[in-house]
Amino acid sequence: MRAAKPQIPDKLYFKIGEVADIVGVKPYVLRYWETEFSILKPGKTRSKHRLYRRRDIETVLEIKRLLHQERFTIEGAKKRLRTQQSEQREQKAPKEQMALPLGERTYRNALIRVKKDLESLYKLLR
Repeated sequence: MRAAKPQIPDKLYFKIGEVADIVGVKPYVLRYWETEFSILKPGKTRSKHRLYRRRDIETVLEIKRLLHQERFTIEGAKKRLRTQQSEQREQKAPKEQMALPLGERTYRNALIRVKKDLESLYKLLR
């Protein structure tokens, strides 16, 4: 049985304590996840207080789901998040492309191919 997804209040920024309450973890857990998951980068004020946005909270909720419900390891959760990100980018790309004129679409396709080639080359070199 799945737990209900917590309601995120309608505001722009959240302090770490608010996020901890929404997500149901302690603030030190959020700070630890920031060190482990590069996707999680809340902004900071001049006084170094963390400011989370809605997108950050959604990411934290997904990390918690992967670790606590799906029982992923930290490394497994990192890989799953990367996979989800690339799938979301691929789904977004065709919609954005259709809005472009034909000449710009072919240019964009060429850049996408170059990017994929560079990514695969980078993976080979690691």
